[in-house]
Amino acid sequence: MIFSKVTDLIGNTPIVQLPLPQADARLYLKVEKNNPGGSMKDRMARNMIVAALKAGRIHPGGTIIESSSGNTGIGLALAAIEFGLRFIAVVDHHAAQDKIAIMRALGAEIRYVKGDYGENEVAVVERQRMAAEIADEIPGAIFMNQSDNAANAGGYADLVREIIGQVGRVDAWVGCVGTGGSMTGIAHGLKVHNPDTITIAVEPEGSIVFGKPGKPYYQSGTGTPDGDTVGLVLDYSCIDYGEQISDACAFETARYLARRFGLLVGGSTGGAIYKALDYLNQGIISGNVVLVIADGGEKYLHTVFNEEWLKARGLISPEVWDRLDSWFALPASGEPLS
Repeated sequence: MIFSKVTDLIGNTPIVQLPLPQADARLYLKVEKNNPGGSMKDRMARNMIVAALKAGRIHPGGTIIESSSGNTGIGLALAAIEFGLRFIAVVDHHAAQDKIAIMRALGAEIRYVKGDYGENEVAVVERQRMAAEIADEIPGAIFMNQSDNAANAGGYADLVREIIGQVGRVDAWVGCVGTGGSMTGIAHGLKVHNPDTITIAVEPEGSIVFGKPGKPYYQSGTGTPDGDTVGLVLDYSCIDYGEQISDACAFETARYLARRFGLLVGGSTGGAIYKALDYLNQGIISGNVVLVIADGGEKYLHTVFNEEWLKARGLISPEVWDRLDSWFALPASGEPLS
């Protein structure tokens, strides 16, 4: 097929199946990093802009502002080009530098929050305050506010349809939870097709989504940090299990997938896959288990895939690799994956 604009490339992403020892289970990963902006957030970012245009909240030539750790910002930058909009991204030091570079390359204006934050502290509250302030200062500008924007969750309807078309019955869905848009939109959609679908939401240790004590964490683009409030877009009623994952488990799983399967995935995706395998090993879930590769590891080469960076922060854990070896059905040494 030949397309007329890059946003036409959003969606219709492939699925890869990883080998499991359980005869009654299949692990499917939908490769959302194949979207043009490199993440699943392309879907909801464009949907938020389309909804704002339809509602008359923004007009061609107008300005949109968003607080982002990177992936939503990249998606908004792509859609801003399509609709002739100016885009200002408010970021903090926690965002991967490669993501910021991509936004800037796509024409986004980057504004950094000020403040003395640790490298594992996410300045979401200050980002959102600054984004709203900038929107108030620019005539006709709007703060997209993904955490409370209903069009966030609505942006994943096509993804649900694609999963059903590719896999059929979905027995379990495991996803990361941050603003809650993807978890809410996908979980609700899948339960419409199969009310018995088990949904598992994964946040970093230190995130406050499920009421655990807050503390700093390194995982990017997921969770809700201490001091922030959980977004209005998150619907807890569609979540069956809420789980936390340590930075070490998440990042080591991402590194493992690169070495064992040639899959470069982001750290939060590593955490979701680890929890899916844990639940499979415990027998809590079975059948068709689906996740998304929310974004690619290419954006984290200087952190998650940098062994010196991990060692300096105490995030190396060989035990995770041993556990994953026992949870996958790996071929004997020298034999190809089938």
